[in-house]
Amino acid sequence: MELIDIGANLCHESFASDLDDVLVRAARAGVHRIVVTGTSRPDSEAAAALARRHPSRLRATAGVHPHEAATFDGAASAAIEALAGREEVVAVGETGLDFYRDFSPRPEQERAFEAQLEIAARLGLPVFLHERAARRRFVEILRPVRDRLGPVVIHCFTGDREDLDAYLDLDLHVGITGWICDERRGLHLRDLAGRIPADRLMLETDSPYLLPRDLRPRPRSRRNEPALLAHIAGAVASATGERVEALAARTTATACAFFGLPPAAGAVAGAGSDPR
Repeated sequence: MELIDIGANLCHESFASDLDDVLVRAARAGVHRIVVTGTSRPDSEAAAALARRHPSRLRATAGVHPHEAATFDGAASAAIEALAGREEVVAVGETGLDFYRDFSPRPEQERAFEAQLEIAARLGLPVFLHERAARRRFVEILRPVRDRLGPVVIHCFTGDREDLDAYLDLDLHVGITGWICDERRGLHLRDLAGRIPADRLMLETDSPYLLPRDLRPRPRSRRNEPALLAHIAGAVASATGERVEALAARTTATACAFFGLPPAAGAVAGAGSDPR
């Protein structure tokens, strides 16, 4: 079984001391490729650098998260566009809107979102999107430019049926995380997972965040990591009523097509190594 984690924040400080071990555990769990999420200019630069060091294992996105939108100036825009032109960078983002926390003013979020959609349109790259408590405005901004964009994924989907239908109507892919394992907040996703077309569902951990709540035993660190994508795949397969091996095969194929990755090549060997 081979899986692709389409969204992991491996440049987060919590991975600084044991990243090689994290990659080994991921490979042993069948997660042989990971897309490292860029969430700011410096974080995107770090994600691209990390992907360059592990070219057979990692790819990166380049973007400015809505929480960081107040930092999105002309220099940041130019830097993100330059990064997005590199071979190891496979999508623009994480970008979008977050009206739940409002860590950046909403007009700044909208400006950064619109600018990054234009970068993706110019470069012909996929888009990696974030939305929370902002669906109406998010759709208003995305819909007019959708036909100029390539593949688009709404990452870490946690919304309701109305949200899902709106995103499917825009021909978006959908990323499911360990939120589906949360008995307090994620039970509705178990009903919605089967509504996602087979060729538009992808899996992600969003690590180090969103440790699956039903995981036993729970790690002392309470840190999520890509190896746990196999657990998430099991939960999604249970929700969709299919064998986990079949779910893994189709979501991996979908991720390869979405990001322009080569087809699955089998197990990755060698603890701490970057096999080629």
